[in-house]
Amino acid sequence: MFSIAKLKKQRENIIEKTANKLCFIIGNSNFKIFQTGVLSKGLDDSFFINCFDIRKHAVNKHGQIDSKPYGGGEGMVMMAEPLKKSIEDIPKDNLGKVIYLSPQGQKLNQNKVIELSTLSNITLICGRYEGVDQRFVDSYVDEEISIGDFIISGGEYAAMILIDSIARNIPGTIGNQDSVTKDTFSNGLLKGPTYTRPEKFENKSVPDVLLSGNHQEIEEWRGKKSLIQTYLRRPDLLNDVKLTNKQKKLLEDWESKDIL
Repeated sequence: MFSIAKLKKQRENIIEKTANKLCFIIGNSNFKIFQTGVLSKGLDDSFFINCFDIRKHAVNKHGQIDSKPYGGGEGMVMMAEPLKKSIEDIPKDNLGKVIYLSPQGQKLNQNKVIELSTLSNITLICGRYEGVDQRFVDSYVDEEISIGDFIISGGEYAAMILIDSIARNIPGTIGNQDSVTKDTFSNGLLKGPTYTRPEKFENKSVPDVLLSGNHQEIEEWRGKKSLIQTYLRRPDLLNDVKLTNKQKKLLEDWESKDIL
């Protein structure tokens, strides 16, 4: 069940825990992408990203960190020893929760993002090839997370998505924190339609209510549109949202009158 009250409490916890957060990444990328854009504003001030190249602990001079799977099969499997040594490079006090980005993991959602945002330190293991030796996972990984039911070339891409989503919830990263609390999924629903200048585009006008200056009516309109958008495009989300009686009544009216 998606609890808005719980999310608000978790955000309060984030603000209370504004001590600089550390994120350690074990993989094959230096993640320079975070040196530009919105997240660059929070780097150093709100959080740190430290990258560890697993090939530093390759098993031979050729930089090998993977091998063929026992029992046969396609592809290569990342070896446990280089991963273990990479973990050992990180001081235990800074290691935090060790997360392996894996298709076998819990699917990432905003609830999980908020939860991870309250942690001081996390370490991300970026899998590649056909995965990671299960013995390493059993001994060193605290949690597995998946970003969705699709295939990508490596866990580094998943790590970038996870870091971006977490960092947005750390005070100091986003200039206007209200933009975070009102984002899509922030209350379990999709965000409704948005408009900007000019007022007319190809004979289509901005809805009058958005030009009225009546903030209460605007918020009510946005709330209704958000509910409609979710109902039409992601009805599965409504199963995890505790709707108010007013929202339930609106949905019942829309369904009965078929005015969607």
